[in-house]
Amino acid sequence: MSKAVLLAVNSKYVHSSLSVRVLAAGVSRYAWRAHEVEVVEATIHHADRDIAGRVSAFAPDVVGVSAYIWNAARLPGLLAALRERLPDAVIVLGGPEASHNAGYWLARGADRLLCGEGERSFPALLDALEGCENVRAETEPEEEPVDPYTEACLASLKGRIAYLETSRGCPFRCAFCLSGGSGVRFFPLEPVKERIDKLSRCGAKTVKLVDRTFNCDPGRAYTLFEYILGLDTDCRFHFEAAADLFDERTISLLAGAPPGRIQLEAGLQSFHKPALRAVSGRMDLERAGRNIRALLRGGNIHIHLDLIAGLPYETLADGMDSFDRAWALGAHTLQLGFLKLLHGSALRGRAAALGIRYGAEPPYEIEGSPWLSAEDIQILKNAENALRHTHNKGRFLSVLRYVLPASGLRPFALFRALGEGAPHHGTPLEEYAGQLYALCAGLSGVDAAELRDRMICDWLGMVKGKNMPPFLKGPEGGRRQAAERAERRLGRKIGRGEAAILSSGRGVFADSADRDPVTGLYRLHFTEPEPVRPA
Repeated sequence: MSKAVLLAVNSKYVHSSLSVRVLAAGVSRYAWRAHEVEVVEATIHHADRDIAGRVSAFAPDVVGVSAYIWNAARLPGLLAALRERLPDAVIVLGGPEASHNAGYWLARGADRLLCGEGERSFPALLDALEGCENVRAETEPEEEPVDPYTEACLASLKGRIAYLETSRGCPFRCAFCLSGGSGVRFFPLEPVKERIDKLSRCGAKTVKLVDRTFNCDPGRAYTLFEYILGLDTDCRFHFEAAADLFDERTISLLAGAPPGRIQLEAGLQSFHKPALRAVSGRMDLERAGRNIRALLRGGNIHIHLDLIAGLPYETLADGMDSFDRAWALGAHTLQLGFLKLLHGSALRGRAAALGIRYGAEPPYEIEGSPWLSAEDIQILKNAENALRHTHNKGRFLSVLRYVLPASGLRPFALFRALGEGAPHHGTPLEEYAGQLYALCAGLSGVDAAELRDRMICDWLGMVKGKNMPPFLKGPEGGRRQAAERAERRLGRKIGRGEAAILSSGRGVFADSADRDPVTGLYRLHFTEPEPVRPA
C-alpha cells in the first residue's frame, strides 16, 4: 500500500479545491491496488515550510500538487521545500499550468506530470509505481463522474465556497481560454441533483458551478435552475453563463427566484467587434444586453459582468467605450480584467505575430501591444483600482449614482479620475472615504452637502461596527438624537455609529439585522426631524 497526499494551494481560505477531492475519489473507484490518500489544503499566504510540514506529517510516498495560474509563482519554492522534507517521495504535478508547460516544471522539482483529466490517470500512476501492469488511464466519455463529496469533504466546506461540476468542456473556442475546442460532456442529471442537494445542506456559503458555459444547453440549464429554486436552503449558487443564450422561459423562471439564491457571471469581454473576432468570441451583444437588463429587473439576482482589457485590435478609446457600455447595463459587479497569455492557449501561440508583449512569469499578463501602450494599460489599471474598491465591493454606490450625472463625466472618466486621484493600495476605509469625498466634492456640478449626505447613507449601509470618519459624524448631540429616533422605530438599542443626521435634519439609520441578500447592504430607514416645542 502506498501513501499519497493530494495538495491544493488555494488563493484564499474561503475557497476550496474540487480537483484534489475528485482525484481522491478517483483513487477509491479506479485504483487496482489499495492506496491511502490524504487531502491537504493551504493558501498562497502560507509559508512554504509550513505547507511542507503539513504534507510531510503524513510521510507520503507520493505528493500530488494542483498547479494553476494563481499558485504557479509560489510552486517552485514549495517544491523545493517538499523535496527537502521528503527526499524519496515522488512529486506529481497536474492542472492547467503543468499540462502545458512540462519542461519548466520538470526542471523545478516535479518527478511526474499528469496532463488533462486526472480521475483515472492519478490512480493509474499510483498503481504503476506499485508495480501494477496494464493499468488504464483513459476516461470513458459516457462514464458517470466520481462523487468527491464525502462526509469529511462536506464538513470542511462549512462557511466556505464549495465547487461543483455538472459538465466538462466548452462549446466555444475563445483564443485566450483553455476550456474550449473539445466539445461539452454533460454529466447525468440525477447524480448532479443529488450533489446539489448535499452541498445545499452542508453549510457552504456559496456553491460555485465550474461549468464554463452553464447555459450552453438552455433546456438542461432550465431543469437545474428549477431544481435549485425549489430547495429549502440559504445557500447561494453561482453560475458562469453566456448572457445571449438565455431564453424567455428561463428568464421568466429566474424572475421568481428567492432573492440572493442565484448569482450569474457573464463574460462580455468587449463591445469592440474586431477584438471579439480576433479571439473567436461569438456573442450577440444586443441580445446579451437585453437579457441582462431583464434578469436585473426583478432585483433578486446578483449579476457579475466581465470585460478583458488588451484584446487584439482594441485601443484605449475602444476599451473606454466597452467600459461605458457595460456600465450602462447596471450590473452589481463589473470586473475589468487584463488579458493573460496562458500556456496552451491559441492566443499565446499568435502573440509574437500580433506584437503582443506579456510577462514571462504567472499570470502572464499583457504588457503592451500595437493597440495598447504600457501607459494606456496603466490608465486602465487606475480605473480598475477605483472600480474594484468602490462599486464592486458595494461601497459608495449612491455617491457614484449622484456624481456621474452631476459632474457630466462618463463612467470610465470618473473611475479613472478616482483611481488616479485616490489610488487604493491597502488604504484604511475611513481614510479612503475622505479621499473620495475630497476628490468628488471638487468636481464641477457636485454639491458638497448632497455628496456628504449620500456618503453618510452609503457608510451606514455598507459598514457594520466601524466608526464613521470624523468628517461625516456631525455633532455628538445630533448623532444621539438620530440613535434615539432609530431605537423608537426599531424597539431596541442600537449603537450611535448606526445612525446619523443629514443636512436636511432628517435622521437616517441602518438596520444591522436586515441585510439585502442580493447586494449585501444593510437596509436604511429615515426619520423626520423632531418638531420644535414652544417654550
